[in-house]
Amino acid sequence: MLLYLVLAVLASTLMALGLLMMRSRAAVLPEARGARIVRAVIAWFLDPMWAAGVGVQTLGWVLYVTAVSQAPVSMVAVMMQGGIALFVIFSVVALGERARVAEWAGILAIIVAMILLAMSLSGGSAQGAMSARVILSFAAVLLVIAAATFASPRMARGGIAQAINSGIAFGLASIFTKAMTDAFEISDMSGTGLAMRILADPWVYPMIAANIAGMVMLQNSFHQARGIITMPLSSALSNVVPIVGGMIAFGERLPGDPVAAAMRVTAFLLTIAASTTLAVSEEEKLEREALPVKSADLAS
Repeated sequence: MLLYLVLAVLASTLMALGLLMMRSRAAVLPEARGARIVRAVIAWFLDPMWAAGVGVQTLGWVLYVTAVSQAPVSMVAVMMQGGIALFVIFSVVALGERARVAEWAGILAIIVAMILLAMSLSGGSAQGAMSARVILSFAAVLLVIAAATFASPRMARGGIAQAINSGIAFGLASIFTKAMTDAFEISDMSGTGLAMRILADPWVYPMIAANIAGMVMLQNSFHQARGIITMPLSSALSNVVPIVGGMIAFGERLPGDPVAAAMRVTAFLLTIAASTTLAVSEEEKLEREALPVKSADLAS
C-alpha cells in the first residue's frame, strides 16, 4: 500500500512538472485561435520542451492509474491534489510569478476544497442507471455556459474564459469516460476484440475531443494570464464538473456519511468562492496593466 501511495505522490509531482514545462513555453509558442488552431498545435508538439512536458504528464497519468488500481481512490485522490500546490510553487520559484494576498487565499481555498472533495470519496455514493439523454443535456448546458464566458470581452481578453472552459472540458471528458466504462460493463464483450469495442463505442470520440479541447484552451490561457491563477481554476472545475455531472446524469447522491457529505458541500462552496475571487482578481490585474497603454494612446 505504501508503495502505491508513493507512486501517487510521484504521479502528482510529474503532472505538475509537465504542466510547468508547457507553461514555460507560452511566451514563445503561438496561440491556437481561429484558422491557426491546427498550425499552432503542430508547432507546440514540434517544440522539444512543450512536447517533453506532455510526455512527463503522460508518465504521471500512467503512475496515477497504477496507484489507483491498488490503493483506495480516496487516499490517492487526496495526494493527487498536491499537484495544484506543487504547480503554484514551481511557478513562483522557476517562472517568477507572483500573487497578492487575496489571490494566495483563493489558491489555498481551492487546494483545501480539492482535498475535502477527495476525502469525501471515502463516504461513498449510490449510483443509479446512466442516462445518455441527461448526459448530452448536461453537456449542452455547459457549452452554453462556455459560450457565455467567451462572449464576455473581459473574460475572453484575459484568458480567464480559456482557463474556466479548459476545466469544463476536462470535466466533461471524465463524464464521457465514465459513460464509456459503464457501457463496457453492461455490454457483452464475448467474441469482440477490445480495440474494436472501443472504436465502436460512441462515447470514445467526445471524450477524446473534450480532452484535446481542454489541453488547447489551458495552453491558450497560459499565454494570457498567470499560471498560478489559471491552473487552479482549471483543476478545480475539472474536479467539480464530473461530480455534479455524476449526480445529475448517473443518479449519484451525496455520501451517506454526514461528515463526508458536509465535506463535499463545503468543497463545492469553497471552489465557487475561490474561483470567483481568482477570476475577478486576474481581470482587475489585466485591466490595470492596460491603463497606461490606453493613456499613452490618448495622449498621442
